[in-house]
Amino acid sequence: MDGKLLARLGAVVFVAVAITATAIEMTRKEEDPAGQALQPVEVTPADPLRQAQRRCQLLGEAAARDTECLRTWAETRDRFLGATPAPASPQPQDGR
Repeated sequence: MDGKLLARLGAVVFVAVAITATAIEMTRKEEDPAGQALQPVEVTPADPLRQAQRRCQLLGEAAARDTECLRTWAETRDRFLGATPAPASPQPQDGR
């Protein structure tokens, strides 16, 4: 056999296998697990931080000047990084 003929034959076989595998996959019906259909949907309480983030998102560019949005972003950043928020103002040290 010639090398070109062998390469073409290999390519035709490869394409035929790929088309067959695709046809089998497309006709396959997915089975739903029986356990998932019976589980109730878990309702999570509304997160006030999430609501504040949505409000700031709706403000768009004006949110960069909104003090409430700046506070919300700082709280979100602290929660994400696992950092404790810094105290609002340092307490004066009394020497007594």
